[in-house]
Amino acid sequence: MSNQQLENWADKLIVEYEEGRKELNEMKDRLNPDDLGDQEDKKKINSMINDMSFSIKWLKKGRRPGNLRGIDRRSAYQRRALIDMDLFPSLDIKPEERVLNEEEKQVIIDVLIDLSHRERQCYLLHMANGLSMQAIADELNVSKSAVQIYINRAKKKIKKKVSCYTSVI
Repeated sequence: MSNQQLENWADKLIVEYEEGRKELNEMKDRLNPDDLGDQEDKKKINSMINDMSFSIKWLKKGRRPGNLRGIDRRSAYQRRALIDMDLFPSLDIKPEERVLNEEEKQVIIDVLIDLSHRERQCYLLHMANGLSMQAIADELNVSKSAVQIYINRAKKKIKKKVSCYTSVI
């Protein structure tokens, strides 16, 4: 089933369910609240209205209503896909290379010198080289939790040191 067919199917079903729910509400309003038979009918109609509302929400959200996991995009069944990518500018974004001046290099050295050898190792392997904590743990022969602790300590120290530099500037 293509996106267009799925989109039309979901849109049509939502409209049908909303019309059906409206008719059920009108039917419920016509019932006599004093008649015992009508009271039973009203309970059944209310149940049907609740079920239809649940289904409508499900179709609009694309996942079970009230479920906290799953996609959080609104109207997942009704997403509009842009087929013509010529509308977008080129997305080949390349960062510009930047050369650090001597003052910036000195600040980085001052920040990193406050770290212990292991903190500096873990921090640079993780942040500069992009290694995962498990890969660092395997490389340095330590546990993954130890690597996480070293990186967190380094981040705290760096944050504290950087805040000192920014308050001076």
